Amino acid sequence: MKERLEELIHIFEEIANNPKKMVEDYKKETGKEVIGVMPVYTPEEIIHAAGCLPIGLWGGKKEISKARAYLPPFACSIMQTVMELEIEGTYDILDAVLFSVPCDTLKCLSQKWKGKSPVIIFTHPQNRVIEGANIYLKREYETVKEELEKILGRNITNENLKESIKIYNENRKTMREFVEIAAQYPQIIDPIIRHNIIKSRWFIRKEKHTAYVKELINELKKEPIIPWDGKKVILTGIMAEPKELLEIFKDEKIAIVGDDLAQESRQFRGDIPEDGEDVLYNMTKWWQNLEGCSLATDTNKVRGEMLINMCKSAKADAVIVCMMKFCDPEEFDYPIYHREFSEAEIKNISIEVDLEVSSFEQIRTRLQTFKDIL
Repeated sequence: MKERLEELIHIFEEIANNPKKMVEDYKKETGKEVIGVMPVYTPEEIIHAAGCLPIGLWGGKKEISKARAYLPPFACSIMQTVMELEIEGTYDILDAVLFSVPCDTLKCLSQKWKGKSPVIIFTHPQNRVIEGANIYLKREYETVKEELEKILGRNITNENLKESIKIYNENRKTMREFVEIAAQYPQIIDPIIRHNIIKSRWFIRKEKHTAYVKELINELKKEPIIPWDGKKVILTGIMAEPKELLEIFKDEKIAIVGDDLAQESRQFRGDIPEDGEDVLYNMTKWWQNLEGCSLATDTNKVRGEMLINMCKSAKADAVIVCMMKFCDPEEFDYPIYHREFSEAEIKNISIEVDLEVSSFEQIRTRLQTFKDIL
């Protein structure tokens, strides 16, 4: 592996594993604010257009104690760890926090925020096929923009919004290219490295991330493509963390050649239209056009078909479902696409994802057995 390629991989690792440092560095370098964005989908372009750094709040591997007083034990571990971190003051460095509320737990957490940062809450319409949904969501985005302007004490211009949308679309396009290229180099882009490269986009300005990823792609293309002697899989779910889970994939030579994770590729599957002057309306179209996500109501349930096509296109051996423990929307989707996998003869397995888990031997055994039968 070339020296610059190794340097870039290390840069992504440092960014992905040190979000607090990214916040501190950004504030020191720019003097601008940092706005936390809660899972799963938020209009980051509005934050970016204000000159701020949007930073993802996805919890982390942490023992839960204080959060139990505010959330029920059946709340997912992402929200449990976020609550634990905010109680401890980890998020007090943020200048505001932006919430979408697509599930009951997020609704609950948005009302129980214990950090010092002001909270901005908005709602995505779930009847997404009608024009009224776009009109409603545009008004929600206007409220987000107005609230953020009050907190920051400055206006967010239409021109800045247009520029931010271009920057984000370029990042999305670059990430789609990266996912395709990375699948050709599983010996270099192992599951942990792949995750770091994608996750790091939550913690730095998108134009900077795009530049790093483009350089990485160029360096990767200089490397020879070597046949992979392990197995190839597609992941689906909310997230594939903590790191110990990805280490099992790496150890067992299971390459991730594509994903449908809410924390990862669902974020950049589509672009925001750039034509016309109604910028906030254009942003609503991204939500309306989003398909295959359990948190965006879809009566046609195209997720199974999408995963089957993804599996065939990537020549993957199987689909692995990373089922977030206590995530009702994901659990409701599972029986539908599991049946479709059976009908299409797509091999698959479901593993439970929980950020609080300390032992991974059961998952390792299940994946070892699954790999053996592929």
